[in-house]
Amino acid sequence: MIDVGLIGFGLAGRYFHAPLIHAVPGLRLAAVLQRSSDTAAQLYPGVRIVRSVEELLTIDSIRLVVIATPNLTHFPFAVQCLEAGRDVVVDKPITPTLHEAIELFRIARKCGRLVTVSHTRRFDADFHAVREVVSGGELGQIVRFDSHYDRYRPTSKPNAWREKPGPGSGVLLDLAPHLIDHALVLLGPPEAVSADIRIERHGFLTDDAFDICFFYPGGMRAQLHETMLCVTPRPRFVILGEKGTFVKSEMDALEPALRREEIPKGESWVVDPEENWGVLTTVVDGQTRKRKVPSHGDWREFYANVRDMMLGQAELLVTPKQVIDVMVALELARESNKRRCAVPWRDVAL
Repeated sequence: MIDVGLIGFGLAGRYFHAPLIHAVPGLRLAAVLQRSSDTAAQLYPGVRIVRSVEELLTIDSIRLVVIATPNLTHFPFAVQCLEAGRDVVVDKPITPTLHEAIELFRIARKCGRLVTVSHTRRFDADFHAVREVVSGGELGQIVRFDSHYDRYRPTSKPNAWREKPGPGSGVLLDLAPHLIDHALVLLGPPEAVSADIRIERHGFLTDDAFDICFFYPGGMRAQLHETMLCVTPRPRFVILGEKGTFVKSEMDALEPALRREEIPKGESWVVDPEENWGVLTTVVDGQTRKRKVPSHGDWREFYANVRDMMLGQAELLVTPKQVIDVMVALELARESNKRRCAVPWRDVAL
């Protein structure tokens, strides 16, 4: 049994980390850092509430620390935990800057500890379907991958740190890591990146929309989009290939379910209903064929892999190189937006 300490019990900690940790066999949510409330202990009886990182690290049994706090705190908290001999999972992005991310992995190697990022959206049921369709070859050569993460939030949330000006805030760092990780896993690093990062909502002070394009050889493109002013969301995924098209219209239903604290019952955590499955349309011998592609991902795969890695039974699914590549893409997106042009990809050695 691996005891886990969770730092932060806001949106990410309460809804996207604690339920997964609690549900994965071999992991035990042992302590939660909450500055004032004791909500975690009410939801997870037996969990110890602590008020500081220092107090959390006095609990000798804790081997894994999960950091689910505002972005600016990721680097100092992770360093503190690594140097205290703990393995660390950080909510995305790993740090606000590429420089800090590289330094964090250097410190982890020096300490002989694990550090990775909770790219749990890689395990979305709909993205599993995307990977299955692409790897199966039914689309032929891929020419375009479009990904949308649309919402409709015309007004600000009270005390929303992501919408307050400063390093680490804004929607680029909040949502782009999901979309970038998907594109990199599916297609690999691009030749170049262009981006338009902007503020669309009147009176807002942090970026709330972006369009990012990855340029690949042979004319292939990955286009990643986000806006907070889309009442009718655009399709979640659209993949164009020489032999057909795959369209997944609806977002994976797991995140909304967890936000409502509707933790799936039973063995399966797939909550995407069949009517929301993606549709694969191909043309074979002049005949158009359509079929629905089942969704079958599970966010718990991420923490199960971290558990197995700590037990020496598996390799990490979210590798340091993949984490750094996401950070490279974010840096290049900001550079492209500032220069108003495409910028070439840069490989970063660890």
